[in-house]
Amino acid sequence: MVALSGPRLRALRGEDVSMIFQEPSSALNPVFPIWWQIGEGLRAHRPKMTRKEIRAEAVSALEAVGIPDAAERIDRYPHEFSGGQKQRIMIAMALALGAELIVADEPTTALDVTVQAEILDLLRDVRDRFDTSLIVITHNMGVVADLADSVAVMYRGRIIERAGVKELFAEPREEYTKKLLAAVPHLGRRSAWTALSEEQQQEIEEAPPVVVAEDLVIEYPGRLGKPAFRAVKGVDFTIRAGQVYGLVGESGSGKTTIGRAIAGLERTTGGSLQVLGHEMNGVREKAFKPVRRRIGFVFQDPATSFNPHLTIQECIAEPLIVHEKALSAGQREQKVRSLLEAVELPGDYARRYPHELSGGQRQRISLARALVLEPELLIADEPTSALDVSVQATVLELFRELQQRLGFAALFISHDLAVVDSLAHRIGVLFRGDLVEDGHGPDVLQRPQHDYTRKLIASLPVPDPAEQAKRRAAFAREWGSGAAAS
Repeated sequence: MVALSGPRLRALRGEDVSMIFQEPSSALNPVFPIWWQIGEGLRAHRPKMTRKEIRAEAVSALEAVGIPDAAERIDRYPHEFSGGQKQRIMIAMALALGAELIVADEPTTALDVTVQAEILDLLRDVRDRFDTSLIVITHNMGVVADLADSVAVMYRGRIIERAGVKELFAEPREEYTKKLLAAVPHLGRRSAWTALSEEQQQEIEEAPPVVVAEDLVIEYPGRLGKPAFRAVKGVDFTIRAGQVYGLVGESGSGKTTIGRAIAGLERTTGGSLQVLGHEMNGVREKAFKPVRRRIGFVFQDPATSFNPHLTIQECIAEPLIVHEKALSAGQREQKVRSLLEAVELPGDYARRYPHELSGGQRQRISLARALVLEPELLIADEPTSALDVSVQATVLELFRELQQRLGFAALFISHDLAVVDSLAHRIGVLFRGDLVEDGHGPDVLQRPQHDYTRKLIASLPVPDPAEQAKRRAAFAREWGSGAAAS
């Protein structure tokens, strides 16, 4: 491959080797319908194909990956499909030219666990049905245990260990591999609620509430005569001072909408939402501005939430300039440096720019910025979903330590149940805008009452090939093989 000419490489791409990219939303062109994008590769390799033939091939490719009503949906655009469906379309594009090898780069990173289970099942089906080889690039050891036959572990540009999947998980040789496996969160192994003493549990239960939602409704207005979309459908929950409340659910369930409403970034349309003693239903921005300084927000992707033109010092200090106008430049600089030390980064990082930091370092900076005003409530929206397991473990441990030391309440939004179990004292499960389960971590995750919660737990891949094979078989018996496209 290294010595091949450009034309020869072009001939290989698609017909012999295809690629499934990590983020289908950025890999798909928003201005062209799906059939045209599947046909792009077909036209490049088979220039004599007619429009009718290309559309027929596109329908066959979508049907092969389980997209319902494929003949009608090939004329739709990427934004009209869910995240899981877009990833299925990427797989269909990879299959369109009959590639013998598919390289899947983090194919499930941005997906919730139920859709992830379906995509893994689809990749397994593609492998068996079309006799296609797969190279799966991932930091999720549960995905490795679920899908791989053999595993290569890379560290700083070198493959340091290669073994069969069962052998590697049972007897890793390299120290880095051992650390990688040890960093994977396991459901029920380190529950945040059971780690507390009875006195600490009682203290949290008796603490005053900082957020109270009663019959909360949030709607997005309809357009062009269409009815309003109800994203949150009358939910009730309470977050108390010093408590970490985990909110889990699939994409589109309303998790982020609730978090944004608590921060005053989304309007509530019904019921009641009390945040730090202020009613959010009908609140005016001028009245809420003094409250906003008491709330911190950690965004999912720090790379897009930082201004690339500002240094780290300026990014962290920005809330101080808005809310603490009496502070001098020297006092702001001192505050920023102390926060950098709190998130375990050197003080001289203040002079760097966001692009000069790794993903884990940027997420630490995001945490520092959220804490700069010493908030009483922190909202963390999927803060570790894009991080590899070792970096994720470090960020989670830092979050846990800072929460215990500073005592802020937190809403932790995630689709990773094992991560939520390790951090949250209480967990709420959202399903299509309804809060279907609410309780302490062990009660919700070990004794689930709702069928959707049981499906979420069963969908979660575990980093043990033998156990994961049993879980996959049990999931197929209970809910089917994941043939329905989500």
